[in-house]
Amino acid sequence: MPGHLALVTDSTAYLPQQAVDRHRIQVVPLSVAVGDEVFAEGVEISPKDVAEALRSKQRVTTSRPSPETFAAAYRAAAEAGARGVVSIHLSAELSGTAEAAQLAAAAAPIPVRVVDSRLVGMALGGCVLAAAESVAALEAARAGSAPGDGDGGRDGSVADLDLVVASAEARAAGTAGFFYVDTLEHLRRGGRIGTAQALVGSALAVKPLLHLSGGRIEPLEKVRTASRAIARLEELAVEWAAQQSVDITVHHLAAAHRAEPLAERLRERVPGLRELYVSEVGAVIGAHVGPGLLAVVVSPVIASPH
Repeated sequence: MPGHLALVTDSTAYLPQQAVDRHRIQVVPLSVAVGDEVFAEGVEISPKDVAEALRSKQRVTTSRPSPETFAAAYRAAAEAGARGVVSIHLSAELSGTAEAAQLAAAAAPIPVRVVDSRLVGMALGGCVLAAAESVAALEAARAGSAPGDGDGGRDGSVADLDLVVASAEARAAGTAGFFYVDTLEHLRRGGRIGTAQALVGSALAVKPLLHLSGGRIEPLEKVRTASRAIARLEELAVEWAAQQSVDITVHHLAAAHRAEPLAERLRERVPGLRELYVSEVGAVIGAHVGPGLLAVVVSPVIASPH
């Protein structure tokens, strides 16, 4: 029986651990530096740690994994019997992670497809899960085929990888991410939003709503109070979901008191809801948005292209 297809992503996907385990997804961590100490996201530093560091005005920065780290992940997949890898990562507009993966892929011992999702958080995570569903369908089809039906060699592997990539990209194309932050200052410091935009928000004392657009974090709307911002997040999510079959994630940082009621309201209002997740973002995204983040990711359930 030919080897399996392996999936690799990075720690900003914030996938549920049970999904990581079930689909054998390898998660490569980004790094977070608090002062002079460097930690691996999801392994050595928690969302609570980064929220406390930001509140105490400590310097918090983030960095991508090295190409060597990805090279090790791809070698490990090959040694475990994989015949190819699909490696799906956060937006290249926000991080050099996908670039590091691409550098490593060029020298990998098996075919590797690197996907820039142009997303982050469970918007990225949804693409990984779509890829996992595609892999499962392909492996089931291969298991049911007679010997000699389809080739498990390099050409067959490449064709299968392309199908898995297509599943991830189809999910990405229909995914929306909307979010609210208490202040734009953390995004400004990290260079993820323009200084002029941040200053306008501060000067007017408005509560900014932002969204993912073209792989970037862009302003969407301005409202006067946090409660109005959260209500507007809910409306945007309901409008985007419409009558589609969708998965929804409500992300937060140190704001479970906001996230859980919002999730329950969305459960009641979205008729096509398949899965609903509530999760705290990790240290990397937390470092750029600050405590109080509330985000909603709406991902349509896309039929497999194969």
